[in-house]
Amino acid sequence: MAGQDFEIFGTTDKGETVHRVTITGGGLTAKIITWGSVIQDLRLEGHEPPLVLGFENFDDYPAHSPYFGATPGRCANRIGDGLFSLDGKDFQLELNERGITHLHGGSDGLGRQNWTILEVADDKVVMTVTDPDGRAGYAGNCTVKMTYQLKPEGVLSVAYETVADQPTIANVCQHSYFNLDGHADIFGHDLMIAADHLTAVDDRLVPTGALMAVAGTPFDLRDMGPVKRTGADGQQVPFDHNYCLSTERTEKRSVVLVRSLYSGVSLEVRTTEPGVQFYAGVKLDVPVPGHDGRRYGPYAGFCLETQIWPDAINHTGFPNAILRPGEVLRQETDYVFSKS
Repeated sequence: MAGQDFEIFGTTDKGETVHRVTITGGGLTAKIITWGSVIQDLRLEGHEPPLVLGFENFDDYPAHSPYFGATPGRCANRIGDGLFSLDGKDFQLELNERGITHLHGGSDGLGRQNWTILEVADDKVVMTVTDPDGRAGYAGNCTVKMTYQLKPEGVLSVAYETVADQPTIANVCQHSYFNLDGHADIFGHDLMIAADHLTAVDDRLVPTGALMAVAGTPFDLRDMGPVKRTGADGQQVPFDHNYCLSTERTEKRSVVLVRSLYSGVSLEVRTTEPGVQFYAGVKLDVPVPGHDGRRYGPYAGFCLETQIWPDAINHTGFPNAILRPGEVLRQETDYVFSKS
């Protein structure tokens, strides 16, 4: 393979070797591991702290990672009761979230599998994984090819191509937890998301099928403003919601802007996807140290998961979640970093 050699990062409980690749470009340096196609570390020239949450040791990932930097799937996000129907056939998926919902493809989904390296260059790595027929209740073999590339002007380009040999549902995303200043929480960040609505959810965080207008609510992020904001109960708004960018995939466009008031580092998100799940890390409570010895508690990092809307297969009017043989599902997102 062209480009930099990769190193051994660890070994799975199945005895598989986990490799780590370092790529550089556009003022960024990224370390990628084959387990979960995880972005293990990401640094910006002129800014010392890491831009993502992660671990220095592999064993901490399977034991403690809440999808740090991973590619969850074959269907990311939640499916209510793990149930859906496709072509007249009912499917029951594994209920791996508190026994009531299916989350991120199940307990051994793509974000917890060891991927295979296809190509390495100085600024790029390509990996693939196949989700086998029947795992977690899914039908058919489903193969994902992932490309991470660092491009000029601080661009981390993420591209996924997914194919399947039976009709199935498919939706992957990049699940990095970002922190643009290295502080213990993200409350020094301002944020803008270009969405008029979000998907209303029940107490399981599963969409009800209704869309909620953000206008007049603490969830209105259409203008740049602080992540630190309170709801009607006087508590910090526990963001873990899908913002509706469009009803179908589009050409790549700018949808999110985040800026740290402390470091001057900004993150712009450009994506083809119809939704972005903004998760502010409210449930984080990691018992082992992460990068630079940091302990990750609530709100230590935020996720911007670009994808279709959660539980889309079960709601009329939601974006298409079905992937059929002969089709290629392409999902592309650029995470663009700069420092003022």
